[in-house]
Amino acid sequence: MRKKIVAGNWKMNLLPVEAVNLYEQMESSQVPIGCELIVFPPAIYVATLNERQGSIFIGVQNFHPEESGAFTGEISVSQVRACGAKYVLVGHSERRMIFGESNGFVKEKIDSALSHQLVPIVCCGESLAVREDNEHIDFVTNQLAETIGHLTALELSHCMIAYEPIWAIGTGRTASIAQAQEMHAAIRQWLKNHFGELAGEDISILYGGSCNAANASELFACPDVDGGLIGGASLDAASFLKIARSF
Repeated sequence: MRKKIVAGNWKMNLLPVEAVNLYEQMESSQVPIGCELIVFPPAIYVATLNERQGSIFIGVQNFHPEESGAFTGEISVSQVRACGAKYVLVGHSERRMIFGESNGFVKEKIDSALSHQLVPIVCCGESLAVREDNEHIDFVTNQLAETIGHLTALELSHCMIAYEPIWAIGTGRTASIAQAQEMHAAIRQWLKNHFGELAGEDISILYGGSCNAANASELFACPDVDGGLIGGASLDAASFLKIARSF
């Protein structure tokens, strides 16, 4: 049975005291039963928050797949593990667009994460141009083929997918509930075709397109939407927890 997940990507926000306060506000509230919560703070806060960890898991937004080496400014997969993180974001649209991460590099990161017992949340999604050309399903399933297509069904069971309609993030455009469900269903069907019915049915697929407290209930009611990868709304404890109570 697939998990219900609400994950908060704090991106490059919050000073140290603010990060601790936000995490503690979330922890001090009643976490919804049956929903797993994850936060992805800036990496320099991971160890500090891990010391306070209760029911909310901690992940990292980025890492390098190598154990160590001359990669100035990076954090290694083994350092991530040692700091207490359980989850890693991989292939986020901002990493792809701003930092030029290719499907090949995303694949390397997924393999490295799995080999270190970390759970990768594999992000995928299309631009406005791809959407308008009606090539969104082929584009996204190709991303998946090139990043997770080599995995076994067992390895896939240790992953999650997050669909990001890039064209609906910070653009003023909004993906409809029907559009979200269409793509989640297409992703799940590709997974079933590639890995088998059981593997495709069991994996959690999160929606990452401006999900907030106002639209979460409708999105989470979709049969193939298992939660959300939350951006701006995760910087407010009340909003984040309200989203988590929307199942």
